[in-house]
Amino acid sequence: MPTILQLPYGEVELPTLDDVDPAGRRVLVRVDFNVPLADGEVSDDTRLRAALPTITELVDGGGAVVLMSHLGRPKGPDESLRMAPVGEALSELLDTAVRTIDEVVGPRVEKAVDQLAPANVLLIENLRFDPGEKANDPEFAAALARLGGVYVNDAFGTAHRAAASVVGVTEHLPSYAGRLMERELTILSGALADPRPPFVVILGGAKVADKIGVIESLLERADRVLIGGGMANTFLAARGTQMSDSLVDAGGLEEARRLLERGSEKVVLPLDLVVADQLAEDAQARVVRVDEGVPGGWRALDIGPRTVELFAGQLADAGTVFWNGPMGVFEMEPFAVGTFEIARVLADMDDAMTIVGGGDSAAAVRAAGLARDIDWVSTGGGASLELVEGKRLPAVEALVGQAP
Repeated sequence: MPTILQLPYGEVELPTLDDVDPAGRRVLVRVDFNVPLADGEVSDDTRLRAALPTITELVDGGGAVVLMSHLGRPKGPDESLRMAPVGEALSELLDTAVRTIDEVVGPRVEKAVDQLAPANVLLIENLRFDPGEKANDPEFAAALARLGGVYVNDAFGTAHRAAASVVGVTEHLPSYAGRLMERELTILSGALADPRPPFVVILGGAKVADKIGVIESLLERADRVLIGGGMANTFLAARGTQMSDSLVDAGGLEEARRLLERGSEKVVLPLDLVVADQLAEDAQARVVRVDEGVPGGWRALDIGPRTVELFAGQLADAGTVFWNGPMGVFEMEPFAVGTFEIARVLADMDDAMTIVGGGDSAAAVRAAGLARDIDWVSTGGGASLELVEGKRLPAVEALVGQAP
């Protein structure tokens, strides 16, 4: 029987691996292996590990597994973005050989698939080498579908994209959600549709305009919304603070003013900022109070110590916390303190449900070495935000209602 999920926009029936027997079948699996590479090797295998439960379950169940994923944003074949290094890293994690093939679809790929024995794993080439992927081209989707007898989508990170490998292919094969997809939807929807109060949201990142819908949705449900990072620059500028050379989303200023008026009792902005004369590891940096403004020629690159203390106090009694977006340019050590300190606050919150909504904030908690101390670190930044906003995710809609 399909799993019943209460998504933000209503109840849905989601077919999962509980509804399919993989034994003796070719299983086409969409995974999210969009991982960072360095010197031709996978430098962060978090997303590979996240897919292991689904792959292992299918292999142990006697399925012949065909994996597909995109990697990076190529405009066509790109030697630096081939899947071979990903296959090598996955082989080590699975402790079994994963064959890779340097084509996406076509006779060679179909022949390789036909030769797969039960419990074998094949990884096809980067989906975005073919323009049919992003375009959700029907012929490309049909070619992908010929590689499997059933389809499993375990790529929550791409669930908000209407691509051929997550939408079009479901028109040709019996389709199911993998364990990661199921878990992401269950946790995000369950925790955020009926959060244990107080519900505190932390938002960072750069552009306000891209997250207006999310902020509006969260202002309706959250008890407090703490805003830091580049997003705070725009809100502070909207409030009249001198931001000098700081990153400010000029197109979002008017919306920021409107949101401040609407959520005046809920929105919490920084009290102080770490500012620098340039975006560099060796920049001159100091802390300024928000009411002083940012000195001419300088820019805000992190929240300051008083703000960390303020935000920690706002989080102290939280029952549920959702965090999306870093508090500063955490990739550079001088501007990582605010982000890492907030990560430590969440990691120490034993009585709250803590959720990090993917993207840069997920990378930040991993960089801080605290990911294991967060209740759930999502693998999908954009997908998690759209789900929180209440939008329907195309890849999930393609699965919903399919008879098991």
